[in-house]
Amino acid sequence: MSSLTRRELMALLGGTLASGASRGLLAQPPQDAWLLGWKTFGRESVGPTVATLEGRWPGSLSGTLYRNGPGWFDRAGVRYQHWFDGDGLMQGWRIGDGTVTHSARMICTYKFLQEQRSGKFELPAAGTLVENARSIRNNDDVNTANTAVVRLGKRVFALWEGGSAIEIDPDSLQTLGPVTWRDDLLAAPFSAHPLLERDGTAWNFGSLAFFRGTGLIIWRIGPDGRLAQFQLLDSPEPGYMHAFAMTARHLVFMLMPFSLRTVDGAFFERMKFEPHKPCRVALVPKDALDAPRWFECDFATAYHFGDAFERGDEVIMRVIRHRDVEEARSPMSSAMRGQRGDDTAGSDLASLHLNLKTGAAHWRMHPIEGVEFPTYDERSTGPARLFAPCTVGRAEAPYFNGVASIDAERDRVRRWRYGARILAEEHRFVPKPGSSRAGEGWLLGTLLDYEHERTGLALLDAERVEDGPIATAWVPYTTPLGFHGWFAAA
Repeated sequence: MSSLTRRELMALLGGTLASGASRGLLAQPPQDAWLLGWKTFGRESVGPTVATLEGRWPGSLSGTLYRNGPGWFDRAGVRYQHWFDGDGLMQGWRIGDGTVTHSARMICTYKFLQEQRSGKFELPAAGTLVENARSIRNNDDVNTANTAVVRLGKRVFALWEGGSAIEIDPDSLQTLGPVTWRDDLLAAPFSAHPLLERDGTAWNFGSLAFFRGTGLIIWRIGPDGRLAQFQLLDSPEPGYMHAFAMTARHLVFMLMPFSLRTVDGAFFERMKFEPHKPCRVALVPKDALDAPRWFECDFATAYHFGDAFERGDEVIMRVIRHRDVEEARSPMSSAMRGQRGDDTAGSDLASLHLNLKTGAAHWRMHPIEGVEFPTYDERSTGPARLFAPCTVGRAEAPYFNGVASIDAERDRVRRWRYGARILAEEHRFVPKPGSSRAGEGWLLGTLLDYEHERTGLALLDAERVEDGPIATAWVPYTTPLGFHGWFAAA
């Protein structure tokens, strides 16, 4: 049970991101062709645009793939240093009736609207020290809503790590505004990676690390879109966490130890992971949120997790581990500077094993490298096949150019390569209508073809990834690379 009171929680949320003083931002980097993936979108909206179709789109596939990610990096001749700082851009790929259309709209957060009016960056950012930044009322003043998207019931939300969920109109993509799940929880962090039960119940967390606190908020949102449960989970030391995993009975939170340098700077500038310390892992029963069981494991840096399941006396969780601790603090920092780095080569698939009898934890490394943004069929009750962007063969850009289907139980991988000049993003699993067998479905993945300056959507058979796309859809313009998406069936 957490010793942190709600009053103390509200005090933490009163505004603690660095309000910079004097350091300037980077100038606009040179625009090599592949850097279109990190170029400011530059307009508030586009579309709906009817896409050019290739192949045969199944008539039974109908719905919208929502995509979210940073879309605005530059103002008044200065540029953010950290990829996570860009203001959110929501995209919608609508599929049905023999057509695919694309729309994109900047998310009109308080921060984005204020800076659109002034024409310059003037509010604090998570990873870049903003010169002479304005003071803020609470963390939602700097909420960029730029990381992920989820549909709860019939409502769609844009998500960020450190603030409220921002509701989006599911049809027009217009911003409806931040959501307060309960009056006394104004601006409490509702993180970017909620997980859903089959009945529509959503679990999520909020990290207090951004606010110089320790521990977590645990959220349970009912199928009706209302707050069903709220719990504070205490931790004696700060731990960073971007996502989590869950089994049928448990939530699994892995907290990475870090400290904050005493120098001036934004959160990620000051952040220093501490590899000499173990990660602390909380295994929280869904029916007893105030009774976590804690484990310790060898240090690892990880943003994203795949499936988790229970087998005998063990809980097993799939983890994408980053080998370079500094790169994990600021992913794709070379691209943000307009330079070529080797950012995608430093990640591996691993499994974390928690022994329920002995209380021990250990890692099992898989011979699978250079993958990120894993997804899977959430209907799986045991080990699930993972799907993740990867690099296959020659790639002219330092980013993913293919997609992998991963059987972690047998360490077998099947891959598809889109090409040397195509950037591949997260691929979402979509069950085929009427199917009940886990793994029977499609993958919907977004692409950036920077050679032809177009953005695309690919459809693959999840059970035959190596055969390549069944169909693709292209629009004649580019959008910056995003992070996460969500498919909402019609």
